[in-house]
Amino acid sequence: MVAPRILILGPPGAGKGTQSSNLAQEYGVEHVTTGDALRANKQMDISDMDAEYDTPAAYMDAGDLVPDKVVNAIVEKALSQANGFVLDGYPRNLEQAAELEGMTDLDVVLSLDVSREELIDRLTGRRVCDDCSANYHVEFSPPEEAGVCDECGGDLIQRDDDNEGSVRNRLDVFDENTQPVIDHYRNDDDFVVIDGEQTPGEVWADIRAAVDAQIE
Repeated sequence: MVAPRILILGPPGAGKGTQSSNLAQEYGVEHVTTGDALRANKQMDISDMDAEYDTPAAYMDAGDLVPDKVVNAIVEKALSQANGFVLDGYPRNLEQAAELEGMTDLDVVLSLDVSREELIDRLTGRRVCDDCSANYHVEFSPPEEAGVCDECGGDLIQRDDDNEGSVRNRLDVFDENTQPVIDHYRNDDDFVVIDGEQTPGEVWADIRAAVDAQIE
């Protein structure tokens, strides 16, 4: 089987993480996320980049954003070492999209389409165990006992960034920075829009059909 090179795009709450895991398992490819790539390469020597710090870890420890040029280098390294991949969380802006075009060729670009109000419902309904970090949703995946983790019995909490004000701000940031990336790919032959408001199983069926059609 061909190891496809897949880019998955979509706003927070669209289900990219779940479907990326499905893709990685189905096609035997690496699930590459910016966060994982940064953590795996946090001691990478970037002293030749004329950056403020000599390693990504120094930015992370200081609580500073890692500059795009460092993120680009780390993603390029991760992709070069992968035999096929699903790229999730990058590119976040048009400048990163231009860098990605110089790194690799993509077989398919998937865009999960979910309405803003649906995203708000999904994100504000998320609950996380304060002890073991297990995830639940008050509507779609509730615990057996309200407010109590099925796994460890810990208290379920709403994260600060899952309140409605924070969620709307995150979606505004996505619209400003990353929606133009989706528009950038929209006219490409390998671009496929997926209805992300279906059940996870239906979304996965459409994704698998789209990928198979592009790599056959």
